Amino acid sequence: MSATADPALPGDTALLRVDGLDVTYGRAVRAVRSVSVEVARAGIVAVLGANGAGKTSLLRAVSGTLPLHGGTVDGGRITVDGAPLTGRDPAAAVRAGVVQVPEGRRVFAGLSVAENLRAGTLGLRGPGRSARISASLDRVLALFPVLAERRGQRAGLLSGGEQQMLALGRALMAEPRLLLLDEPSLGLAPRMVALIAEVITEIHRQGVGVLLVEQNAATALRLADHAYVLDVGRVRLAGSAERLAATDEVRRLYLGEAVGPADLGAPGEPRSPVEPGTNRETDTAGGLDVPAPVRAHGSEVGRQARTLRRWRR
Repeated sequence: MSATADPALPGDTALLRVDGLDVTYGRAVRAVRSVSVEVARAGIVAVLGANGAGKTSLLRAVSGTLPLHGGTVDGGRITVDGAPLTGRDPAAAVRAGVVQVPEGRRVFAGLSVAENLRAGTLGLRGPGRSARISASLDRVLALFPVLAERRGQRAGLLSGGEQQMLALGRALMAEPRLLLLDEPSLGLAPRMVALIAEVITEIHRQGVGVLLVEQNAATALRLADHAYVLDVGRVRLAGSAERLAATDEVRRLYLGEAVGPADLGAPGEPRSPVEPGTNRETDTAGGLDVPAPVRAHGSEVGRQARTLRRWRR
């Protein structure tokens, strides 16, 4: 069984395929090691893990921005709708329908909201460009009414949550088929986290695929169809989001839940079969590949998840 767990999606349902990706910074730092990830058309896939696990490097490799940060793809293959994307530049990724919203929002603070949104259309080509831009703008402003109200305001004067909406809106102006979202809830108040989650759900309903990197595991697993957990550059767990959220490892390390003896099973009772030679437990009943052991990290992730759950009550 592959270390990435999920069986390959049928060729007509997979939008993004990442096969055996290796990413290195400089000559010494291997950030991603043989990672394979798939996103179905209009699916939401979450990628979880502690800081330094390789989540952002994965997104940068897909979006073509990795060289801008001193990284290189040393191995593996990235395809979108079967077309190769490995090693292509950001403009090629956008033309393929892949758009990244980086961590920290990064809006153009000195430009107006309207100018920021128009910046998202710079890569658009093809017939009917003006009509398509107008239609995209209408959709974005309907999705984010506050941006319509403040379209003439400088982006730097918006709140953090409003800037995140603007960053999402700007990405949507590029007519993406796949959005790469890097920590969209980072630094936001719980009310705004919930609002951004609703927006991601609506984007999904409109037929756009989402590859979501999040340390807020509770929100990510609630939104996603499938999920992966990265640990030191490798896929450590993978499967449906619902099943993965029920595993002891995720409950303990990423959702901040106490796992008692009843959850761990009777003394001496094997928890799940170990595939020979892999140091990996395979939960055949739950449909998950659960590598063992999962390193105990991510205390800040657990704290954020507990805060969100208290607010949702």
